Amino acid sequence: MSDSPTSSRAAATLHDVARESGVSLATASRVLNGSQRVVAESYRERVHAAAEKLGYTANLSAQATARGTAAIVALLVADIADPYFGQIAAGVARGADEAGLVVTIAITERDPQREVRLIRALRGQRPRGLILAASRTETNEAAGLHSELESFAAGGARVVTLGSASGDHRAVLFDNRAGARELGSALAARGYRDAIVIGAAQGIRTSDDRISGFNEGFVDDGGGNIHQVIRGEFTRESGYDSVSQLLLGDLPAGTLIFAISDVVAIGIMSALRDAGRGVGEDIAVAGFDDIATGRDVRPGLTTVRVPLDELGYRLLCAVIDDEWDAAAEPKPLEVIIRGSTPER
Repeated sequence: MSDSPTSSRAAATLHDVARESGVSLATASRVLNGSQRVVAESYRERVHAAAEKLGYTANLSAQATARGTAAIVALLVADIADPYFGQIAAGVARGADEAGLVVTIAITERDPQREVRLIRALRGQRPRGLILAASRTETNEAAGLHSELESFAAGGARVVTLGSASGDHRAVLFDNRAGARELGSALAARGYRDAIVIGAAQGIRTSDDRISGFNEGFVDDGGGNIHQVIRGEFTRESGYDSVSQLLLGDLPAGTLIFAISDVVAIGIMSALRDAGRGVGEDIAVAGFDDIATGRDVRPGLTTVRVPLDELGYRLLCAVIDDEWDAAAEPKPLEVIIRGSTPER
């Protein structure tokens, strides 16, 4: 039996690819391992063709040992089923593809201690960078996070956070509080005076900032009243269950319900319909993020547009760009008025 790479059960090596393509080992390595050195296009095509023919895949562990880091970026999100995080991940993946990197995604489930454990485990992969896109928690449960991030960075990886800075690490910032304040002011100007807010548990920074901003815009600037703040989760079920409980009592027509995310708002809209209440003319609903589903429901959901894909792309750039410009802000948040909040 032939012992050629194509007939052997052993995995093809970089040496096999170099021999098959007729180039030096160094050239094959530059093409397949992400070197910044320029390789002639004819050689590049031959190497890629040989790698595909032989079924060659790079040994990321060996690369990590040789370089100190692997061609991997680790991304931590709270819930990949949430379109908010899905769109951010899409932006990260787009940037990683351009840079020849692989994205590893881990799910924190908004559990601070789980986040700490995941970061500790991911260190073993020696990724080039760690992106924290999950909601930051301002509680004692997050103890140990700072030391884990410092250990991560000490190993040669760059740490980048979304929405809030952590120590000396890079951060891609956007102003949840300002966006929610603008939304609150805009809805007060449309004639709304009575509101209920459905948020997440106290101590989750994204939720707290959005609630505080909405209060500033709707109450302080607009002269409205917030009668109740209900604490739940960033889920459709939380919105549905919270409003189902409200509907057991008196929920007057003309009330505005502000949800701290579009996913929560869509749950609210479903609960209202199931109870025979109308969305918009009867009970107004507003969300935050401008996920695609919020544009397709009827009536369309009033919200604050967050440039999620752009934020994801900037997070990746913050990992890999040595000359990254922290002052280059992403697009500002934008209030989008749709049919779920008609004028009063």
